[in-house]
Amino acid sequence: MSEKFRGEFLGNRVVVWDPEQGSKLYAEGFYGKPLGIRKPKAPSFNKPLELSLLEALYLMEKGKLILVDAETKRELSFDGFKKMASKFHDKLEEKYIVYKDLRDKGYVVRPGMKFGADFAVYEHGPGIDHAPFLVHVLPVDSKLSALEIVRAGRLATTVRKKFIISTISPEGKPIYYVFTWFRA
Repeated sequence: MSEKFRGEFLGNRVVVWDPEQGSKLYAEGFYGKPLGIRKPKAPSFNKPLELSLLEALYLMEKGKLILVDAETKRELSFDGFKKMASKFHDKLEEKYIVYKDLRDKGYVVRPGMKFGADFAVYEHGPGIDHAPFLVHVLPVDSKLSALEIVRAGRLATTVRKKFIISTISPEGKPIYYVFTWFRA
C-alpha cells in the first residue's frame, strides 16, 4: 500500500505540515506549493506544503490523503470535505470533474489564474516543460460572446498555449472544446 499523507483543512486551504511528507507529495505529481517558495527548483524542500482544495479532493479520492479539520480535529470524509470546500470554491463540482479527468489522463494540473483560466495543464510538470494548455471550465449553459473568445484566444496565443473550454455533459463527463487560431 502506498504512503498516506496527512493534511489539515484550515478555513479555505489545506496544509501538509510535515515538510518531508510535503516534499514527497510534491515529487509524486507536482501537487501543491511549498509555503514561502514561489517556484520550487527541486522537489525537496524543508517547508509545509499547501494544497488547493481540488488537489486535496483528488488525493482523498485516490486514498492518498487523510484530511483533518483544524477546528474539530476530526478526520473528514471525501463527501464531507467536498461539501465544505464548495462553500469556498466557485463551480467546485464542474472544476473537480475536469481536474480529475486531466489528472487521471496523466497531466499535471496547476492553477491557471495568472493566464485568466482555471487551469494550466502540463504534460510533464512545471520546471520540466511549459504548460501547453489553458483550460477554462464553464457551466454547460454558459454563453460566450465572440469578443470573449477572441480575447481568450489572443491571450493563449501570446503565451504560446492552446485555449480549451470545458463543460460537463448531462452524464457528468467532461467535454473539451479546443480553439485553434489561424491568420486569414
